Amino acid sequence: MIEESSVYKIGVLTRTHGVRGEISFTFSDDVWDRVDADYLVLLIDGILVPFFLEEYRFRSDSVALLKFLGYDSAETVQELCGVEVYFPYELTPQPDENDEYTWRYFTGFRIVDTKIGDVGVIDSVDDSTANILFQVGDLLVPAAAPFIREVDHQKRIITMELPEGLIEL
Repeated sequence: MIEESSVYKIGVLTRTHGVRGEISFTFSDDVWDRVDADYLVLLIDGILVPFFLEEYRFRSDSVALLKFLGYDSAETVQELCGVEVYFPYELTPQPDENDEYTWRYFTGFRIVDTKIGDVGVIDSVDDSTANILFQVGDLLVPAAAPFIREVDHQKRIITMELPEGLIEL
């Protein structure tokens, strides 16, 4: 059984595409492509289930068309519309000090503030402007170097010292 603590959310399946069983996948992290994963984990009726990929292709920087093994028509894949997609921490590549990685790498990291404690898990990263923001639920947290105290890649935790009152906004 796959434990919730062993995966992190990377997107959602949105709608069927064509008649061959493809489904549109809106993602916040392309880790599954970077490590050439054989499967993704889907949350089906509260249970995390591995679904094996037959093929996929990108439509944009945040949308791909997926085809899962055993899903060969629009009717069979229709039941997956709206399902959340997760990825195992153990398959996520760990950077070393020479690696460069995108801001999306931090999706799924937990933010802990030095004063108030647990802030939450990063759902997505807005890197569309010069001011990078971590989205944690409805909260936007600035990903500014002066606020970051430590990054634990193994535990996927970012320790921050956020400005007073930011969380209450």
